[in-house]
Amino acid sequence: MSAQPQPRITPEDYLAQDRAAEFRSEYYAGHVYAMSGGSWNHARIISNLNLRLRNALEGRDCSICLNEMRVQVSRDFYAYPDVLVVCGEPEFLDLRTDVVSNPLLIIEVLSPSTEAYNRGLKAQNYRRMASLREVVLVSQTEPRIEVYRRHSPVEWLLADSVGLDSTCRFDSIQCSMAASEIYENVKFDAE
Repeated sequence: MSAQPQPRITPEDYLAQDRAAEFRSEYYAGHVYAMSGGSWNHARIISNLNLRLRNALEGRDCSICLNEMRVQVSRDFYAYPDVLVVCGEPEFLDLRTDVVSNPLLIIEVLSPSTEAYNRGLKAQNYRRMASLREVVLVSQTEPRIEVYRRHSPVEWLLADSVGLDSTCRFDSIQCSMAASEIYENVKFDAE
């Protein structure tokens, strides 16, 4: 997310601008924020997640969307998750079918420049979505996957998978995935 917000606009104006724009942006409380580009590790992790999720969900009434599908988190917040899963019929904001409002699972791959935003404002708002059962934060600097699972309307539990030999479980879609599969062909910088 860019540090320089634009002047305050309405959600309707944001959607009109974003739909016509060459580059994606997110919207929060009247301000539009340009999305930053990703890294090689970021792209590899998303690709690996897509492959493994597609295999796990084969034959089921679920759809996977990668960082091109806008989500209406609330009237004042529109975002582009890295990965989202909808099971059953997707619910769209309008007939354009480019804004979904009922994801079951959202995955964000953390970048050094966006980690605070993804962990903070974005994850906090995601957890307010009635349809959402899990929010997953995947590090690209170390093998760590954090699964925040809805326990009750106001409680979320953390399942932390650390290391390439760990396994993470996505209860919302009833599947497990080895960290080594999520991080296949990902090289971590030696610190």
